[in-house]
Amino acid sequence: MSRTLRRLLSPSPPPAMQRDTVRLRLDDAEIEVLRVRDPRARRIKLSVDERGARLTLPLRASLSMGERFLEQHRGWLAQQLRHYRSDRMPAPLVPGEPGQLPLRGELLPLHWQEGRYAKLDIDAQGACVQWPARGTPAMLQRLLREFYEAQTRADLGQWLPRYLPGLPRAPTRIRLKVMSSQWGSLAPDGSMALDLALVLGHPAAFEYVLVHELCHLLQANHSPAFWHEVEQRFPAWREQRDYFHLEGRRLKAMLRQLL
Repeated sequence: MSRTLRRLLSPSPPPAMQRDTVRLRLDDAEIEVLRVRDPRARRIKLSVDERGARLTLPLRASLSMGERFLEQHRGWLAQQLRHYRSDRMPAPLVPGEPGQLPLRGELLPLHWQEGRYAKLDIDAQGACVQWPARGTPAMLQRLLREFYEAQTRADLGQWLPRYLPGLPRAPTRIRLKVMSSQWGSLAPDGSMALDLALVLGHPAAFEYVLVHELCHLLQANHSPAFWHEVEQRFPAWREQRDYFHLEGRRLKAMLRQLL
C-alpha cells in the first residue's frame, strides 16, 4: 500500500476540544460560563462545581443553541451556584493558620505545631498537624491523602466483618481513588474501587456505598434482585442515596480542594 493511500485510509485524529467563555447575568451579578465544544459530547450539558459553571456543546450544536440552553436553565444554574457558595466550603488550608478539616460529616478545628516531620493526628481539640519549617504544598497534599486513606481503611475494617459472612466471596482487593462522578465500582475480577471523598461525609452514607458494591458480588446488575440484597443488609439505603444527591458534589469538591 502506497504512503498516500495509507494516509487516505487511516482514521483522522479527532478534533480537539475548543474552549472559551460566555458571560451571563444572574440576579444582580454577571458570571462567566466556561464553554467547551467537545467532540465526544452527544448532547448539550450544563454542569457546576466549585470552579464555576461549564457549558458543554457537541460538534453539531450551534453557539445560539448553547445560549438558548443557558437561558432555559438560568434558574437551575443560579440555584447550583448558591450551593457552591464559599460559606459551604471550608477555606483552603494554610500552614500555620487555624483551619477546618472535613471528616465523617464534621469540620474539625485544625491547629498546627512545629515538628521535625509532617504528621496529622486527631486530638481532643480536633486535628493537629506537626509541620516542619521547610514544609511544601506537595508535602501537605501527600500528608492529607495518607491521613484520609488511613481513616477510610479504619472504617472499612470496622464494617467489612459485619457483611462478608453473607457473601459468596470477599473482594479481591479494595482500591481508594479520587473519582470524578462515581462513589464506588466493582470490577469483574472482584476488585473494588471506592472514592476517597466518602470519608468526608456521614459514615452511614459511606457504609451504604460499601454495602452497595458488596452486593454486586451477588448480583452484577441493578435488578430488583440486587436492590433486595441491599435492602436486606442496609434498610436505610434510600435515605443515604438522597444524602449523596444533596451533598455529593460538595464532598467531591472539598476533596479536590484538599488534594
